[in-house]
Amino acid sequence: MALGFSSIGRRQWIKALASSAMAAALPVPVLAGAGVPVMRYSARTRRLVERSLVIDMLAPLKLDFRPEAFALRLSADDAAQYRRSGITGFHHSVGVSGPNAHEDVLAYLAAWQGYAGRNPDTFRLVDTAADLDRAKAHGRVALMMGVQNSEHFRTAADVKTFHQLGQRCSQLTYNAQNLLGTGGTERVDSGLSDYGVEIVKAMNEVGMLVDVSHCGDRTTLDAIEVSAKSIAITHSNCRALNNHPRLKTDEAIRKLAAKGGVIGITGVRNFVRDQEPTTVEHMVDHIDHVARLVGIEHVGIGSDADLHGYDDMPADQLKTLRGLYKSSYAFRDKLDTDGFDHPQKIYELTGALIRRGYSDTDIGLVLGGNFRRLLGDVLG
Repeated sequence: MALGFSSIGRRQWIKALASSAMAAALPVPVLAGAGVPVMRYSARTRRLVERSLVIDMLAPLKLDFRPEAFALRLSADDAAQYRRSGITGFHHSVGVSGPNAHEDVLAYLAAWQGYAGRNPDTFRLVDTAADLDRAKAHGRVALMMGVQNSEHFRTAADVKTFHQLGQRCSQLTYNAQNLLGTGGTERVDSGLSDYGVEIVKAMNEVGMLVDVSHCGDRTTLDAIEVSAKSIAITHSNCRALNNHPRLKTDEAIRKLAAKGGVIGITGVRNFVRDQEPTTVEHMVDHIDHVARLVGIEHVGIGSDADLHGYDDMPADQLKTLRGLYKSSYAFRDKLDTDGFDHPQKIYELTGALIRRGYSDTDIGLVLGGNFRRLLGDVLG
């Protein structure tokens, strides 16, 4: 998710989120969610989504960072939208940086896991990968906690502490340089530092997934080489199709796959295509590229947005986001990809995969089977 808290009142947001964590849970939701009616999709599309374990490996529950938006009460309509989306596993991960990152991530984990715990009829927290299967079996939403940076790790020992507190995935860097390595928008990539190597090894030991989505090219390759376990690119696309520094080279994708890793294809418009139109069909171009390059077993989905996408964010926040990330988002009219910008976007993507000629088995792998395998290997 391309949003750094330090520039939009991070500490105000964290404090509001934590202080509202005592909100009571609502009754079991029964209302239908908004969005495109599911019945408009083909029977094959509906069947595939309904029977698949769908995992979105970058899917924050809500892209509204105003403090007043976090009463942490789950509305019946919101709960219904999560269920009707067809997505079982949401990797809830945000970027936290700055001198108070340690404290802020503690508050973030406490607030969101408390939120899930007070709404047990809707959510199930992910401890091990088997919790994804249990959530699917019981019609719940699996919530896996992650952080899109690792600045909150003050020492390698902190990795175990945060794992015990519920964190299951950590991106090594955000866009900029940190003590571990180099982010994707830096001019010079110095690679993974000695301290970064320590952190990766500590993550391997406790069973925390290493993510290099925002890392620079050299840092990405170093992390793949150093890690004893498979790692992930949870939300990026293929630079061979769209020359953008936040996207991954064929070399990185090959080396990731050689060690069992998976790349999640994102629906952020500028990362999908550099010209109009930009539709869900162009997302499938990236899936095609990975499948041809390294095999269908190494590609999945990482939306990098909530169910509604960036373009439904409050106008002031969207304006701030565009200003902060000109290099990533340029000046397109939209940030979301057409067709992948509403709560039933997984049905849209599944339909596009069907039109492209993929088998039911391969579609199941893309929708979540590949990330389920990776999470099983890493989380235990």
